Amino acid sequence: MVNDCQAKRVAVRVNLGRNKRLDYCGVLSGVYPALFTVQPDDKNFLGKTSYSYSDVLCGNVIIKRL
Repeated sequence: MVNDCQAKRVAVRVNLGRNKRLDYCGVLSGVYPALFTVQPDDKNFLGKTSYSYSDVLCGNVIIKRL
């Protein structure tokens, strides 16, 4: 599913624990064997964010294609 979204806009929801969430939109810029990277649209983010596939499987990171 992550590989199908490469170079496309996605909505990302990150569970930070203790009822805290981080929601943002961006472009899934890189898909690698151990992780994937997302380039956020928001100007407050500096650089890229990276997540492992285990974060998606455990439900800590949710990705939806826009």
